[in-house]
Amino acid sequence: MSRLSHNERAIVVSALKHATPYMRMYKGKIIVLKAGGEAFSSTDTTRNLMEQVGLLHQVGIRVVLVHGGGAQSTQMAEELGIAAEFVDGRRITDQSSLEIAAMVLNGQINTRILASCRDLDIPAVGISGVDAGLIKAHKRPPVARQGNSGETVDYGFVGDIESVDASVLIKQLDNDLVPIISPLSADESGTLLNINADSVASAVAVALSAEKLILATGAPGILESANEPASLISYVDLAGLSKLRNDNRLSDGMLPKVAAIELALLGGVPRVHVISHALPDSVLLEIFTNEGTGTLVVNDTQNLTSEEQKG
Repeated sequence: MSRLSHNERAIVVSALKHATPYMRMYKGKIIVLKAGGEAFSSTDTTRNLMEQVGLLHQVGIRVVLVHGGGAQSTQMAEELGIAAEFVDGRRITDQSSLEIAAMVLNGQINTRILASCRDLDIPAVGISGVDAGLIKAHKRPPVARQGNSGETVDYGFVGDIESVDASVLIKQLDNDLVPIISPLSADESGTLLNINADSVASAVAVALSAEKLILATGAPGILESANEPASLISYVDLAGLSKLRNDNRLSDGMLPKVAAIELALLGGVPRVHVISHALPDSVLLEIFTNEGTGTLVVNDTQNLTSEEQKG
């Protein structure tokens, strides 16, 4: 075994000293992490994220992971000659798209994550909203589009969440397992429904009274200007989010995330973080440092500590 240099030892010790208070703070607490399909585009990217989940689990933080699969579903649809359609950042799910979503979410991505967990010795279990009645949902009726166009849109086989049976996940967490949730469910008649993964993560976080909800996205966080990474907002509250939306500063893809953030905060989750899954160790940095890497969202920024506001 090679010896660490004096500088390397100092870095390791400093990192441990900085992380220890956060480890104590969050030990035994529940953190819900949602990551989009891009985070699981390859074995390497999957491993990079799951290594962080494994470390959180090892220090006693109870992690629930919700994964998406939009990118892979779109790619498979294109390969099959099926056009993907989006309205206001949300996917239209017809019968063909539903079948693709089921294959991708349960058959490809969930299995890839579990295989990575096996390699990393993380005691994970794959589950969807259908399993054990975890998520009760109904098919979304046609809804009015955002704005004043007067248009309505039928999202197809898309589900709106009615309730989450937290006991299903608590049993897994109490058995030292890491639930890996695919965002599919079914209505009372057994019709399969595709649910926005951000919405699932938010509802799960509320049901579990989670300490944090972390949304790992392709963007560095919430941006003041959608196409300018340098305009990253360090922290914002519900009023600030509403202003960003009203000023049309949020991209279509961010709109469902903002809706999920609002539901989480109003449902009692104290902190929501929006980070980039592509940034190395972004989850660990967001939890174990004050500075973090992305955007912290709270009910009211007046309640942030001075240290959080500096971050």
